[in-house]
Amino acid sequence: MIRIVAICLALLAAPAQADPAKAAQAAADQLNAASVALQEADTKRDRVAALTQTVQAYEAGLSAMRDGLRRASIREQALDRDLASKSREIGQLLSVLQTIESAPAPLLMMHPSGPLGSARSGMIVSDVTPALQVEAAALKAQLDEMQTLRILQESATETLRNGLNEVQTARTALSQAISNRTDLPKRFTEDPVKTAILLDSSETLEAFASGLSEIPVDGSETRAPFNPVAKGSLPLPVTGQLLRAFNEADAAGIRRPGVLIATRPRALVTTPVAASVRYRGPLLDYGNVMILEPEAGALIVLAGLGQVYGNIGDVLPEGSAVGLMGGAVDANLTTTPRAGSAARSETLYIELREGNEPVDPSSWFALTKE
Repeated sequence: MIRIVAICLALLAAPAQADPAKAAQAAADQLNAASVALQEADTKRDRVAALTQTVQAYEAGLSAMRDGLRRASIREQALDRDLASKSREIGQLLSVLQTIESAPAPLLMMHPSGPLGSARSGMIVSDVTPALQVEAAALKAQLDEMQTLRILQESATETLRNGLNEVQTARTALSQAISNRTDLPKRFTEDPVKTAILLDSSETLEAFASGLSEIPVDGSETRAPFNPVAKGSLPLPVTGQLLRAFNEADAAGIRRPGVLIATRPRALVTTPVAASVRYRGPLLDYGNVMILEPEAGALIVLAGLGQVYGNIGDVLPEGSAVGLMGGAVDANLTTTPRAGSAARSETLYIELREGNEPVDPSSWFALTKE
């Protein structure tokens, strides 16, 4: 009996994990707040900004919900393994408790060794029984937790499915609002002939960016909003993690003068600082590219987008949406949500150029690598 108690104590001695139920509820609250923001976006004066913030709120809530589902699934599996591995001991424990509970009181006091043995066994039972009852209650709590986690996952899956539908609605509304926007100042008007010639003659991203910086923007319609940039602490243009650092070789040994950020499909990309649009559109094998000019002589190159917003010459305020990543969102909600970088199947390439030379983006952006 003492061995059974020791085993059960060990089973419950594992450190407590953060409550997945509370995490999932917090994520659900985030998604509910985003849903309210989506309904109120039409009443906002700056509808584009409101929808941009709404999409970002949805992305944060969905990410938290996926993480909560993953943690709930991991916790349930851990409980199931622990209980299964101790099934024999748990059965013996419950059998002992049942016997103690159901046996008549006079029978419990009988012992083959006579009154002294009965007294000793009574002392042992009186010492062990409360501990057994505590362990039985703890095991019941684990079983109840497993049931709660299963109910939680069913509810959270439905919330996640609704959130995925609503964020797509918000993205569509944002794209339409940007297309209809007419109040942005323009720094200059694009010369499509010069842009086309540069595209045809450029064989590398470096050549294109270099040529772009040499195209004059004389006759500007408005002055560039070149304000001091808080270099070194700018947020990334997209929510994600550093996958490859500046000049770090990839699997093929190729080095690029920029950084690669792993992010989720259809993630929103924004400008971390006020800037004018120098170029947007397809470029070589980089997919859709957005090139921003945040200050004189500096260019931020964002490559690998699935969709780009705005027009060449537009002056964008800080935090403006400039596009969406490509890829398809995984709608299979019946499997365990993936964790970490495994769920970030899209990559955004960021190159920073100053004085027509590439520089390490970490000098501008707050970069961390998992």
